[in-house]
Amino acid sequence: MLLHSANKIIRFIAYCRDVMLFYAVAHCAIVAPSFYLFGIIMPVFSPSALVNELEENLFSALEKMAAQVESLQRPLIDLSSGSPRQPTPPAVVASLQAAAARPENHDYPSFWGKFTLRQAIARFYQRQYGVELDPEHEIAVFHGAHIGVTGLPRALLNPGQYLISTDPCYPIYRSAAVQAQAEFYGIPLHAARRFLPDFTEVPEKIARQAGLLMLNYPHNPTGAIATPGLFAEALEFVQRWQIPLLHDFAYAAIGQRAGEKPLSLLARPEAKQWGVEIYTLSKTFLMAGWRFGFVVGNASIISAFKKLHTHSYSTVFGAVQDAAVTALDLPENEVTHFAAIYHRRREKVIQALRAMRWPVDERQGTFFLWLPVPAGFSAQQFTEKLLRDAQVLVAPGHGFGAGGEGFVRLSLTASEEALAEALKRIAALKLFA
Repeated sequence: MLLHSANKIIRFIAYCRDVMLFYAVAHCAIVAPSFYLFGIIMPVFSPSALVNELEENLFSALEKMAAQVESLQRPLIDLSSGSPRQPTPPAVVASLQAAAARPENHDYPSFWGKFTLRQAIARFYQRQYGVELDPEHEIAVFHGAHIGVTGLPRALLNPGQYLISTDPCYPIYRSAAVQAQAEFYGIPLHAARRFLPDFTEVPEKIARQAGLLMLNYPHNPTGAIATPGLFAEALEFVQRWQIPLLHDFAYAAIGQRAGEKPLSLLARPEAKQWGVEIYTLSKTFLMAGWRFGFVVGNASIISAFKKLHTHSYSTVFGAVQDAAVTALDLPENEVTHFAAIYHRRREKVIQALRAMRWPVDERQGTFFLWLPVPAGFSAQQFTEKLLRDAQVLVAPGHGFGAGGEGFVRLSLTASEEALAEALKRIAALKLFA
């Protein structure tokens, strides 16, 4: 009898709880959107207009696509990634381990970075490109090049001005414009010009409202390589319109072939007067997870960024700075060995592409290949087909801008075994007969 009564009481309490929940949810639906999580009613707050304006990150979208694929029969091969996927040099790791134990690295680091680090950066640029830098006024360091890519436009652009770059481009350049409350204009890139911009295509109305020209060579995603003429034309453009030039030198160590050193903007005699260059240790020194980058060049641009940095971003762990010094001072032959791996892979991949009659332009740098999709496919359709039928993930060209439609980007950062298997699966689809 007592057990029966207790059960009735428990059911009544549960009923009351459900009724109260119903009315609470109904009330929240009137006053604010909500959802029910872990027994708690959570109101849903709207993001800012700025956040709503940001496009979905291409690579998070690719992760979602990959997660939806059933790959029980054979594993997914990811050829969309831009992470080097090689171990960091042992000397750099050892440097970090030793530096992490030093008490001076346990305090808050300086926003400016250690002077010894800025001296190492100056030595590196002098040795690599013959560029003299003032460690005090012409160098700024930050926690990953992404901060430079998004922060420098914020430090330089006024609301309503234009950030001029290329189409296609690294997608974060577009979101950098949004975060700076600026407009974006992409100069169309064409295969006939080897994906180098023609600055005469910039409408005068946009040029007059421009606040920054942002370039990236070797170019992501097309693999195009800068020429002396490109930088000469870019400098002529910014001087005409009196705007700064920002060069993202992310793939500084990976040219078209082994031993080839891509051009630095700052190697041009007048470039430091008009621009700055972002450098990352992620690719050159296989330190993607370490999140370390720097910018060098025009002192007034560096000063503006440093002021923004003190308000917006955190500083770099002192032990990572010490390890960066070790990396920047590594012997040249060791550094070129890292890039040589990608050149060997590129040669093998190009051979396989030719065997399946997939057209490819060999004159590409970076550790990507920019490839046309087969007739009858859009970039998205082809990406989905490779994912569904071959369990191979590539980056669709339109994710880099409207000018990327008709192409996909294939990464050379996967192992040689994974690349060979991926190309074997694609060849079996017989899409390029």
